[in-house]
Amino acid sequence: MAQTYTLEVAGLRRELPICRVNDHLSIAAFIMFSDVEMTVASAKELLALAPEFDVILTAESKGIPLAYEMSRQSGKKYLLARKSVKLYMRDPVEVDTKSITTANPQKLYLDAEDLTYLRGKRVFVVDDVISTGRSLESLEKLVEIAGAEIAAKGAVLAEGEASERKDILFLAPLPVFES
Repeated sequence: MAQTYTLEVAGLRRELPICRVNDHLSIAAFIMFSDVEMTVASAKELLALAPEFDVILTAESKGIPLAYEMSRQSGKKYLLARKSVKLYMRDPVEVDTKSITTANPQKLYLDAEDLTYLRGKRVFVVDDVISTGRSLESLEKLVEIAGAEIAAKGAVLAEGEASERKDILFLAPLPVFES
C-alpha cells in the first residue's frame, strides 16, 4: 500500500500520510491545523455551496480552523461543542459521540448561553472530515436540544461511504483503505 495519498481539494494538492486505524482499516490523515492556505480555500468553497444560515457549529478540535475561517469570511458567528466541561460553562448539556480517529467514546458539551443563542437559528454544522457521521449526529442532537434547525451539514472531505450521502455538502471524497 502507498505511504501517502494524493488529495486534490479547493484547488490545492496535498500528500496525506496513510495511518492504520486497526488490522483491517487505514485512512489518509487530513489535518487542517497549521495549513492556512487549505483552511482559507476550503472555507471559501464550502461557503459557496451553503444555503442561508445564521450560525456555524463545529466540534472540538479539528473543525475549529475551518469554522473560524468560515465565520471570518461570512461574518457569521461560530460556536464550539467542547469535549470536556470548562470552568466558565454554565449548565452544560452533554451528548455522546464516537470518532473513527479516537479509541474511546467521548462526549460533546454546549453551555446554556450557547444553547440559548442557537434557539430558532438556522445552523450550518461543519467539520473537517465526515466519516462515520457519529460526530455529526452528536452535533445534530445539540442543535435539536437547542430548538434550532439544521440549515446544512458540511465538511471539506467525506471519507469512505460518507461520500455517498446526499444530506451533506463536501468538497471532495476521501477513500479508506481496507486490508
